[in-house]
Amino acid sequence: MKKISLIPILFITSIISAQESVPHSDLSTYINPVFTDTSRITRIKAMIPVIDRIYRDYAQQKHFPAIAFGIVADNQLVYAGSYGKTDIAKDIAASPASLFRIASMTKSFTGMAILKLRDEGRLHLDDPAALYIPELKNISLLTTDAPPITLRNLLTHTAGFPEDNPWGDRQLDITDEEFSSMLKKGISFSNVPGIQYEYSNMGWAMLGRIITKVSGKPYQQYITDNILRPLGMSHTKWEYSRVSADKLAHGYRWENGNWKEEPLLHDGVYGAMGGLITSIEDFSKYMMLHLAAWPPRNENETGPLKRSSVREMQQALTFNNLNSSFSYDGHNTCSMVSGYGYGLRIGIDCNDRRYIGHTGGLPGFGSQWWIMPDYGIGVMAFGNLTYASMTAANYAVLDTLIRGAMLQKRSIPVSLVLQRRQAEIAALLPDWKNAAERKIFAVNFFEDHSLSQRKEKSQAIFAKAGKILRIENVIPENQLRGTFDIVCEYATIEVYFTLTPETPALVQYLDMELK
Repeated sequence: MKKISLIPILFITSIISAQESVPHSDLSTYINPVFTDTSRITRIKAMIPVIDRIYRDYAQQKHFPAIAFGIVADNQLVYAGSYGKTDIAKDIAASPASLFRIASMTKSFTGMAILKLRDEGRLHLDDPAALYIPELKNISLLTTDAPPITLRNLLTHTAGFPEDNPWGDRQLDITDEEFSSMLKKGISFSNVPGIQYEYSNMGWAMLGRIITKVSGKPYQQYITDNILRPLGMSHTKWEYSRVSADKLAHGYRWENGNWKEEPLLHDGVYGAMGGLITSIEDFSKYMMLHLAAWPPRNENETGPLKRSSVREMQQALTFNNLNSSFSYDGHNTCSMVSGYGYGLRIGIDCNDRRYIGHTGGLPGFGSQWWIMPDYGIGVMAFGNLTYASMTAANYAVLDTLIRGAMLQKRSIPVSLVLQRRQAEIAALLPDWKNAAERKIFAVNFFEDHSLSQRKEKSQAIFAKAGKILRIENVIPENQLRGTFDIVCEYATIEVYFTLTPETPALVQYLDMELK
């Protein structure tokens, strides 16, 4: 990754931008209750000049005719920007309302439609795909012990099909009849189903056909009716010929120092893997839906898909890659592990930052979006250059936002049992008096480390730390695991403990260390 020039953050953080959020449909019912601090938005807006510069510099370095980008946080499109031309011949400037083909970013919409049909009881993810696509019944797999291809295999790129970029991109506009003819001729497999991730556009074309079969509607219409319209994505289209000329982004290739226009592809069967055409303004609403699935909570369901199913989409179900040389700044490495969910890529770096989203690439276009549910933010960027990669820019923007706007991870509420056990543990320290008689410890607790051993360690730690001055609140890792500090005269002691799955939950593990 090349280092991207940045306006110095210390200078920019003193700037409060007057930029207003781009209007969008009312999604107030999706608001994540954890992130309601208005100062967060103020700090994010203060970073807009930096963010704008990152994207503009990146677009110029990579020869994008145009780029459009946006920042989402706390149920808002906080900022949307653009640079360059969506139609060079007609000199049309890009805007946040410009409509770009987002290619494989479409896959998560297809995945969401499959899960919606699953939630309605109309299909099962472990159903054989041949149940819905008769042509697959006569397909010969690689080995006699190969299991049947399931819908889950198609969703996770584990059907055994070969990686098919860029061949699959050129299939975008084929008809249903042409697709059937292709399948009847047979499929060349690179592996047996279920054992290896390998990116397959063909698999997603099959999912589109399954949506059509089960719903009784063309997959485009089903997704439009059940996802796009409920979210207010009224400008998002499938077919470029239905987009007004002043809004349509044309695609280009950078060749011999000039931009060469790529022919626009009509929508077809492979649209399920990459056909959507949308804007920054529209796509932000979809990102808000994904962010609003967190945290799990007791609220009425208001989205087009249950929050639990959205979270299910976002789990890494197949391993994709380990990048041990990943870096945000081009210098300091921070390993990144990547996996694939249901139409979504998931990455976790060495600092436990979690990214969820997808890339997109077609002749004439490149795009990417990331959300970070733990931070309540997301970014997206669309370009109109063949296979334009937005990865470096989007990572740089998110890293800059977290550091420059001083964003913190979500803090989860403390469960009553965790609070109670913390108080009971603290009351025993430093000498563990009558600890054996207390009913708060699990059967393994004193068998793993005897009471005498625990007393000896405690005495040694408190001898260095001194008398207890105060007990800090417990910081939960989850509902049954947490850490709290004991502030003493000379040092602070960190106490880490976990509870059992039984009811009532008892202390099964505890450790103390000087900080």
